Amino acid sequence: MQPTTRAVSGASPKTTWPPVAVPGQAQRATTPLPPADPSTQPTRAVGSPSPGDRLTATAGQVTGSGDWVTALADRGPVTDPGQPVGPVDPGAVVPATEGADLLTELRSVISRYVVMPSTEALDAVTLWVAATHLQPAWQHAPRLAVVGPAKRCGKSRLLDVLHDTVHNPFITVNSTPVAIFRSITDHPPTLLVDEADTIFGSVKVAEKNEEMRGLLNSGHQRNRPTTRVVGPEHKPTKFATFAMAALAGIGDLPDMIMDRAVVVRMRRRGPGETVRSFRSRYDTPLLHALRDRLAGWLVPLTDAAAGMEPVMPVEDRAADTWEPLVAVADLAEGGWPQRARHACRVMTAHEEGQDQDTGLKTRILADVRAVFAGLGDPDALSTESLLSALNADPEGPWREYGSSGLTPRGLQLLLKDYGISSANRRFPGDTQRRGFARNQFADAWARYCPRPEPASPAGR
Repeated sequence: MQPTTRAVSGASPKTTWPPVAVPGQAQRATTPLPPADPSTQPTRAVGSPSPGDRLTATAGQVTGSGDWVTALADRGPVTDPGQPVGPVDPGAVVPATEGADLLTELRSVISRYVVMPSTEALDAVTLWVAATHLQPAWQHAPRLAVVGPAKRCGKSRLLDVLHDTVHNPFITVNSTPVAIFRSITDHPPTLLVDEADTIFGSVKVAEKNEEMRGLLNSGHQRNRPTTRVVGPEHKPTKFATFAMAALAGIGDLPDMIMDRAVVVRMRRRGPGETVRSFRSRYDTPLLHALRDRLAGWLVPLTDAAAGMEPVMPVEDRAADTWEPLVAVADLAEGGWPQRARHACRVMTAHEEGQDQDTGLKTRILADVRAVFAGLGDPDALSTESLLSALNADPEGPWREYGSSGLTPRGLQLLLKDYGISSANRRFPGDTQRRGFARNQFADAWARYCPRPEPASPAGR
């Protein structure tokens, strides 16, 4: 899928953000993406991967060619269960490119140290790491929320790998908010926050970390500085907050973070799932070499990336969060544009409804629609008939909604925010009962739970 780009005039070392679009403004011209300048590629250190090296992950072994493969093979066997390398469609044939090869190599390396919960999550983390090297190009700085239900789910190990592959990592442990504020420049670091659940804990803990909370909340979008009084003259000074950040913690983080994040829900390794041990002495040089190659490919494309408007499979805030990842995939070409959009659709859909209150309010709309459809889409249903069908669904949440299942009062409260309420209506047999008309739900169905459209091959 070819990305859409804004026209980029001239070649400057620093990206200049275009003005805000004005309604009625003429359509922007498009320019092809410039190739990476070979002269900007870093010199290869001994034992680091070269452009000609190939690394392939299969269960129990490392195959390929080059010093990079030899170095990894010396570290012992590795298993990569359920995490194939290649395009989403195994039968698809896509041309290899430098960017696609680098992303595939990074993806394979990540899977050696951490068992990811899904192939989509592995793709997302790979693209997120690459996107950190183009932060000056992005309008939004997506968070990477690495959460799990308990300890020993691989969260901290994933941060170890991120630390050695992202752009300019900044570990926030024991760092004061002032130090972090002063570290964020036009080329911001990548913030790495372990045990993030301790920052957003009780009210007392939250008050203690209010500065950090504010930074993480405002830094998702460009041009959201924070103002502090500094110096003996108490001069108001603005500090930039825009920076990509990875946060790891037990349990969900606050909604304001989760809603702006690519969420990876880690889990403990199961029987037969093994990973390679991480030793900085051996692994860090190899990861740094791969990081440098990523930067050598991506940094020359900063202006081109800033002008991209990739076609997104989601909308609104989810599109803002995922756009840098999809843009990197479009720059890489090969099978990555399809991979990125597939991961975006699957992971975004999974997160919808994770919040219990919001999820139930969306779920009730979908389930009411299913009840109407199952009864032949009548013009109206009595409250009694609707509740009977909802509470009878063995896979639905309604029979356990309260001590007696979903009641008329509970149904009214769930539908209140949509402006839907029951009323006296006439039914066959000239009976009159409280109920709902089908057309009352039409607008809410279209807005909050539209029926998914079949995905076309070009849209994947």
